[in-house]
Order: sequence, then C-alpha cells, then structure tokens
Amino acid sequence: MKLPCLLFAAISLSLSLTAQQQTNAGKGRITGRILDSLTQSPVEYATITLYVAGIARPVNGATTNNKGVFTIDGLPPGSYILTVGFIGYQPRSIDAIALTGKPFTLADILLTKKQEALQTVTVTASKGLVENKIDKMVYNAEKDITSQGGVATDILKKVPMVSVDVDGNVQLQGNSNVLFLINGKPSSIFGNNLADALQSIPASQIKNIEVITTPGARYDAEGTGGIINIVLKENRLRGINGNISLTAGTRLENGSLNLNARRGNFGLNAFFSGNAQLRSTRVNSSDRLSEDTATGTKDRLQQQGSSRFNRQGYESGLGFEWSIDHRNTLSGNIGYDNFGNRNNGSFLQQQTGYDPSGTPVSTFSSFVLSGSRFQGHSLDYSLSYKRTFAQEDRELNISYDGSYGNNHSAYHQAQSLPTGDSTFAGSNSNSDGHDHETNFRLDYVQPLSEKIKLETGGRIQIRQIASASSVYTLSPVSGHYAYDTGQSNALSYGRHVYAGYASLTFPIFNWLDVKGGLRYERTETDAVFSKSSGAHIPGYNTFAPSLILSHSFENDQTIKIAYTKRIQRPNYRWLNPYINASDPKNITTGNPYLQPEITHNIELTWSKSFEKGVALNVVLFYHHQIHDIQPFITYYPTYTIGDSVYTNTSVSIPMNVGAEDNYGLNVFGSVPLGPKVNIRSNLSFFDRYITTGALGGSNVTSFNYRLNMNATYQLSNTFVLEFFGNFNSRRNELQGRYPSFTTYNLAFRKQVWNKKGSIAFSATNPFAANVKQETSVTGGHFTLHSLQQLPYRSFGINFTYKFGKLEFKKDKEEPKELPSLPDNG
Repeated sequence: MKLPCLLFAAISLSLSLTAQQQTNAGKGRITGRILDSLTQSPVEYATITLYVAGIARPVNGATTNNKGVFTIDGLPPGSYILTVGFIGYQPRSIDAIALTGKPFTLADILLTKKQEALQTVTVTASKGLVENKIDKMVYNAEKDITSQGGVATDILKKVPMVSVDVDGNVQLQGNSNVLFLINGKPSSIFGNNLADALQSIPASQIKNIEVITTPGARYDAEGTGGIINIVLKENRLRGINGNISLTAGTRLENGSLNLNARRGNFGLNAFFSGNAQLRSTRVNSSDRLSEDTATGTKDRLQQQGSSRFNRQGYESGLGFEWSIDHRNTLSGNIGYDNFGNRNNGSFLQQQTGYDPSGTPVSTFSSFVLSGSRFQGHSLDYSLSYKRTFAQEDRELNISYDGSYGNNHSAYHQAQSLPTGDSTFAGSNSNSDGHDHETNFRLDYVQPLSEKIKLETGGRIQIRQIASASSVYTLSPVSGHYAYDTGQSNALSYGRHVYAGYASLTFPIFNWLDVKGGLRYERTETDAVFSKSSGAHIPGYNTFAPSLILSHSFENDQTIKIAYTKRIQRPNYRWLNPYINASDPKNITTGNPYLQPEITHNIELTWSKSFEKGVALNVVLFYHHQIHDIQPFITYYPTYTIGDSVYTNTSVSIPMNVGAEDNYGLNVFGSVPLGPKVNIRSNLSFFDRYITTGALGGSNVTSFNYRLNMNATYQLSNTFVLEFFGNFNSRRNELQGRYPSFTTYNLAFRKQVWNKKGSIAFSATNPFAANVKQETSVTGGHFTLHSLQQLPYRSFGINFTYKFGKLEFKKDKEEPKELPSLPDNG
C-alpha cells in the first residue's frame, strides 16, 4: 500500500503546484461559444487553436464542451489570432484579439456547414505500414489485412528484424532474449510461456508493434535482444464507438470486441477477446544413439508416435483517461488474461543395447501414454499521472503498475507392454506457481534550451516468484501412485530492482544530434529451494550506458549510430526447478542458479525516403553477449531423482554458456508500383559465433538469413489483395542444427456498408498440410535425430464491423510555451 500512497502524494503535490503556478501566471483569458449557423445549437468538441499574431506555430488550444463553450487561460498580454475548426464545417478565423491581462469574452462564433458534409464522416490517416523513427521502428498492424484473422505471432512474422519459428519462438536480430511489453508495461503472462502468451492475443486487438533494438537510458535495461512493445487498440473519439471482429477457421478461431466512450474530458475503453487453436495431430519420431563411457556399451532409442494439441485463451480489460485540465491527465487500466494448452499422445519406443563391439545384446519395446497441460492467468493493472507545462516538451510522468500472475502445469505418463497391458512404470505431477510484480516509476523531461533536453527518472521493481510441485510415482506392486518426496520440490524467489537514469539530448555544431545516457540498476535477490540448504545469491550492480548519434541529410535521408548495454535476468521458466518427466527418456527442468546475461549492442542505420513513396532502411549490427543462456542437453546412463532411477535418459536444462557474437545486416524496403501495387521486403543476414566456455566442446559458427516479401494490390478503394511469404534459414545452435521454415499467406479484404464493415479471407500454406521439421542434436556421448510433422495449413474468414460517427480524429496538441510578446502599450 505504500506505493499507491506515494503516487497519490506525488499527484497531489503536482496539482497544488499547478494551482500555484496558475495563480501566479498572467490572468489573461479568452472565452467564447461556438454555434451552428442554421440551428443555433452548440457545436460540441470543436477544435480551438490560438496563435500569436505574426507567428505561424500555435501556442495554445482547447475544445468546446457540450454547451459549445471554450476557455483558454494563462495568457500574457498581446495580440492573438484564433481559429475554429470541426469536421463537416467551414473553418473560421478571428483576428486581432488584443489581451491586456484581463479576461476577454468573444461574441458567439457561428460555423457554417460544408455543402458536402454527411451525417457520418470518415477520415482516414495516411500512415504507412512501417514507420522508422529515431529510436524505434513501428509496424502498424491495423493496416495488415492477412494477419487480422490471426494472432500476435502472425503479425510478428512480418515485422522488420523479427523472426518467428514454427513453434512460435521469437528472435530479434537473431537474439531470443527480448523484453516484451503490453502498452509499455511488463506483464507476467510473458514470463510463463511466451509462445502461448503471444498466441493468446488476437491480431484484431493490436494497433501497432514497436521494435526498439537499442533502447535509451529511460527504458529498463532488461532484454539483451531489445524491446518489443505490443500496443493494443484504443482511441480518443468522442461519444460511444467501437468495433467487433470475428474469425472462423480450420485451425485458428478468434474474436474481439472494443468499446470506447468519451464525453468532455473523461473517456472509458473496454475490450474482450478470445482465441483458440483447434485440436490437431502432430506426428513425431526420434532416433537417439548414446554411449556409456564407463562400460563402453551403447544404447539406441527409437520413438514413433503422435499427439493431439490445442490451445485457447481470452483477455479483457477496462481503462480510463481523465484530463483534469489541459496540463494534468490521470489514466489507469486493469486487464485480465487467461490462456492454456493441452497435449495428449502416445508412442511406441524400442530400446536396443549393444556391447562394446557393436553387437546387439538386448531389445525391449514398450508403449507410452503421456499428456501435459498448462493454464496461466494474469491480472495486470496500472495508474498513471501525466503533467505537462507551458514550456514545450517539459513533462512529468508518474506511474504505478503491477502484474499478478498464477499458473498451473501438470503431466502424466504411463509405460506398458506394446499391447497396452501390464503397466510397469508411471508418474504424474502437478505444479502451481505465481509471478507477482510491482513497479513504481517516475520520469521527468526538462528542456534546457530549444535544442537541449534533459531526461531523468527512476524505477522500483518488486517481484516475487514461487512454485510448488507434487510428483506421484506408480508402484507396480500395488498399482497406486504414491507421493514422491524425492522428485517433489518447491521454489521461492524474490527479486528487487532499484533503477535510476539520466540522459541528455543536444546538437553538435548544428550538424550532429546526440542523445547519451546512463542507467544504473541494483538487483537484490533472495531464493529458497526445497532441495538445497539456503542458497545465497549476491546482489549486483548494472551500469547500462547508451548513446545515439544521428544526422539528417537533405532529400529525406538519415544516418545513425547507436550503442547500448543490456541485461537479461533469468525468467520464471528458466529458474523453476520443476522436473517434467512426461517423457521419461527426455526430461526437462529449470536452473535456479542461472546468472544474468550481459550484452553490448552496436548499430549503424541509414534510411532514406525517395520520390513516389519509395523507402529504404539499412541496419548493420554487432552484438556481444556473455553468460549467454541456452538449453543444454546431457545424456545419463542412469539418472536419479529422489527414489526414482531413470535409465538411458537425456536431461535438458538452461545453462550459462561462455559467450556469443552476432554480426549482421538488415535491409527493409518499400516500393509502390503505381497507385495500386505496393511491395515491401525485409532481408536479414547475420553470422553467429558461440564460445562454449566451461561447458566444453567445439565452438559453434552459423550463418543465418531470413527473407520475406509482402505485396498488396488495391483493386478498388474497397477491395484489396495481399500476399506474404517468409523464409527462415536453418541455424546451428550450441548442440545441434535446427531446420529452415517457410510460410506464405494469401488474403483479400472487401469493405462493405460504406466502409463500416469488412470481410476478409486468408489462406496459410494452402498447398501443404504439414510443415516438416528435422532436427539434429549432438552432445557428450550422444546424437539425436528427430522429425516433427506439424499441421500448419489453415483457411479463415474474418468479419469486422466498426460503429460510431468517426473512424479517426487527431488528438489535441499539447499547448506550447508562449513566446515573449512585444509591448503594445
């Protein structure tokens, strides 16, 4: 309760300062009323813009209330020009308004309707699919028609510098350690199961995706690969409006509903969405050859089977924004996410033993029934206060946010003779955990001059992770499952992060723009493991410098070089020592003793906009990582967990490897071919070098590339066709080679009902039912070859309907600092 109290106190103090400032400021005020020239009724929400006579840039503004009245306060003496505008009306301008420091009331201003004005007006913003900004790249998902019937993962496949494999694992410039945010805030849903979390967010719910590869000091230092921020839809439209989206398909189904209501200076928004990946069959086979170095004997394990997999999820949220006045804004939201998956299958396995000479000496076959399930839910909340000032770009932001996540996972497995009779081994497990996070943030921006700006602030993060796993093993004699104290375990993990930062933006010789900063983070960790005596994890300090140098040339071209240092703290899945023995020959577990990963990122970026809408963006990058976290597989002839002994099994556990270096090039281009055709392409190439360090073994090199192309053809102003194709090359990781992946989509969208509604059809990989994934893994004294056939072909149809008077309306600009005015006396 202390953090909300601190936030309330800070807001109260700022409001009191506002009142004091307004009292001490000039008392000049302009008040007026806007009416319809025919009906004499008030014009609500008209935009009022105020200029100083002789200066082109606006200095203040307002909007009319439900009575058509507006007021602009705090104006110094001088001569002003006032303009009035509202969609569907002719603009008006009032010149030579002379203020002497006293209130000034205008006569009623009458607006005349345009002859072509309609009852319902639609204004569409001309924003590109991809926007390249100084510190980030923005992918406007609202303009992506082939992904609207899908989920967040489908959109991420198209985002420049981002790659997604067939299992939904995401990499940014070849690095999988990415900090995911929702609306700029962390959420515990990403710590449980990232692939599932991303597939629980319908694409129709996403406004845009921001990719930040070299974050500045203001951003958390977490995420060695960078930051991906998923911005959900909301708007500032007046009145009540919203949209509904429904998708039916052969593999994926989802739906979403958005509602917005705004009156005067207060707005509410709410949403609900759900999605499902329908049950499908995956065919799996594997062949592992291993050696017991103590005896010289070898073992071959062959598995062949299938499993039925499905996933589902839903999310909902409620938010508000209250503009207390034109300087102070209070906003908040609360959201709930629930998602999960199930996987049930069976397989036959044959184990063959060989003596040191290679002669088969034993063969044993068995039948395995197995299954696993996961269910997670998270309650996210935030409360934010924003204060602007008369001085342009001066701003104070205070926020309190948190995430309260809980999850449940379980597995079961039973081994019997190939006939299915005489079960001789089995186990089942349930694991319950929680991931609770609280953040308090303060950010302040202070312009020191027209071109020099100081940013500073801090953050306190309190995070508590806990899990408890109960394991039951089968007694072949009694046929009952008994609690296994040796395999059951519990974890309690607390982490506090205290951070502060400062950055300065300034020019050098009016030629080079510089933004440099330093972020300091102190991490304190307490951990208790049920299987070991009190573990001491010492606290550590992280200094994360950042630097951006940029120059803009003529003809819309920019060059930028950036450096940043990042940290990747182990997440819940990596830390949790929960042992998943659903396949007793291939066990997975977490590692609560992982160290954080450190990365140094350097980028050189050149971008240029050409005539007729052609755009090109080129990025050269280098990433150096130490304590790199990667899964590591070890083979054991015998592996003991409590009272249970597993034979000829492999155990996968995340480990800190020595280091990793990535050198790469990313090219993004957009070319319109006439007024109807647009082609976009993203090419990514990078070379990876992994040093194994204390883990031993040979160092790993891998050249990787990713190619995609997106083409749209506008048949008419209401009908569009689109094609998207993507290819990810095969890659070498610490212990093996992973396959390439190809996907392609075809789609069309037809807008109906005066563009209020749309119908879209999409097809993914329509000419192949499955995607084949062949993997080869080599480790100490074992080799493993596996083949998965994943159902990926899908067809879907989407219907979207928007309701409300407007489709888009530009937000009111923040009032600017008033310049000194000449003395008219």
